[in-house]
Amino acid sequence: MFLMDTIGVGTLLLLVITSIFMYLTWNQMYRKRNLPPGPTPLPLIGNLLHIKFGEMAGSLMKLRDQYGPIYTLFFGMRPMVFICGYQAVKEALVDNAEEFGSRGRFPSMDKFTQGYGIGSANGERWKQMRQFSFKTLRDFGLGKKTTELKIQEEAQNLVNEIKIINGLPIDPSKLVMDAVSRVFCFIIFGNQFDYENERFTKIFSFAEEVFRLMGTPWAQEKHNPNTEFTMRNLLISVHNLLLGATDTVGTTLRHALLILLTYPEVQAKLHEEIDQVIGRNRLPLLSDRSQMPYTEAVINEVQRFADISPLNGTHSVTKDVQFRGYTIPKGTDVFPLLCTVHRDPSQFSTPYQFNPNHFLDENGGFKKNDAMMAFSAGKRRCPGEGLALIELFLFLTIILQNFTLTSKKKFTDDEIAPKLTGFINHPISFQLSFVAR
Repeated sequence: MFLMDTIGVGTLLLLVITSIFMYLTWNQMYRKRNLPPGPTPLPLIGNLLHIKFGEMAGSLMKLRDQYGPIYTLFFGMRPMVFICGYQAVKEALVDNAEEFGSRGRFPSMDKFTQGYGIGSANGERWKQMRQFSFKTLRDFGLGKKTTELKIQEEAQNLVNEIKIINGLPIDPSKLVMDAVSRVFCFIIFGNQFDYENERFTKIFSFAEEVFRLMGTPWAQEKHNPNTEFTMRNLLISVHNLLLGATDTVGTTLRHALLILLTYPEVQAKLHEEIDQVIGRNRLPLLSDRSQMPYTEAVINEVQRFADISPLNGTHSVTKDVQFRGYTIPKGTDVFPLLCTVHRDPSQFSTPYQFNPNHFLDENGGFKKNDAMMAFSAGKRRCPGEGLALIELFLFLTIILQNFTLTSKKKFTDDEIAPKLTGFINHPISFQLSFVAR
């Protein structure tokens, strides 16, 4: 018995001594490297135990409350810096755009992209692909009347599909995703494809077809040893744009429908503005946006509240950076947390509530807020932002021009709050009835 007590005391003493040694060692490392503060990591696993499974965004926001707007976590032996709140994120991504403009590591995606594509590339490869993507999107119709007409057409097709359902409850997910996906296919692939579901789901697996469609610029470049217009780069860039132009818009629209079910007074104000500015005898036009401040405010607030990409894409510093009194070594991965920007009480009066007044001035006019960073900010701002905003406006107004959204179920504030599934906030599954107006 005495021997067992002695062993127990010895083990406890060893654990205490080891813990003190680890604490002093890591504290000394922080001071020596001048990294931002953070919890003491464990050997091998770092700070993984500080992240609650299934609640990553919430865990990171709690750490912000403890350590301030910039802190360090170790994933394994690698430090990762987290930047929180509008002012700090703006200072990093906008004011120091060059230093924070590199794409960081993202292991789950890196295995697929391998540093290729507009979303994952860096350096000259990223510059060439970004310039090419913007030019190609413009050449293929983005910003032109043809794109607006196509979105109107697909929104009207969506309305026609909804009318067939005749007011019965339905989960809108598939209808919405099909509609926004067809817009992307029109811009990238033209009208020559059959958009039946089986065809659409297979289209990106056929490298030959993508090669043919993007063959001209690639064949201009095939003898250039320094070109970045390779098959892998083009395929993954199309994949990046597909995710940005379909999943993001579709998910935001689903959030919008759920929110409008929960706040019928907001839906009523939207109906009123649509009836006043557009009426019911013509399709909404992109030019109507400037005359519809409440609709614009609601769309911005949906994006802020839904917080589709709460963690943002990982960034990396291009050189040793002095930031707010700390040193961030070259190549360190950085997460500018958009969830802390969109929930910043210094920028939004009721950060955890849906409130269109966040984007309205005292006269009811639309008020832009730079703290709405749904498309990120700085050099890595989403290239599909322009298309996404056009789609959100036209799809939402055309749906509401034709229908009132209703549901027998009453949703709570907790149910409509964004749920982090993976790295994207998806709404809960829900059903609604589209009642013809």
